Amino acid sequence: MRVLLIHGPNLNRLGSRNPEVYGATTLDQIIQAVSDHAGERGVEIMSFQSNHEGALIDWLQAEAPRADAVLINPGGLAHYSVSLRDALEDTRLPVVEVHISNPSAREPFRHQLVTATAAVKVVAGKGLAGYLEAVDLLTKTRRSV
Repeated sequence: MRVLLIHGPNLNRLGSRNPEVYGATTLDQIIQAVSDHAGERGVEIMSFQSNHEGALIDWLQAEAPRADAVLINPGGLAHYSVSLRDALEDTRLPVVEVHISNPSAREPFRHQLVTATAAVKVVAGKGLAGYLEAVDLLTKTRRSV
């Protein structure tokens, strides 16, 4: 099983960006932990991060034909990017959306998750553990197909 791990804008700053909200774990640490967890389950992770919406969509479209699922933290794009949402849906792959913090417990403009409408599940407010849960959910989704 091959899972695309996608991180949106500003997530390259994890570890130093608002640690009171996002914690001290860096993006590299998240990618390593997810890759290790997935590897123990026979799952290959392909990772990509960009601060640019179009780059995320281009990468998703290029890689999706060789993937089985998508694990995405779209960052701020979650709240307004219909284009990214449509690209996720267009893959026809199971998608789990992860948020390190809990958007529904934050500012009102963060409550709506446009991209989540293309996901089979949203995991929010669990930090790094949410990513590992998402891998397990995708593994179970794959088995039930």
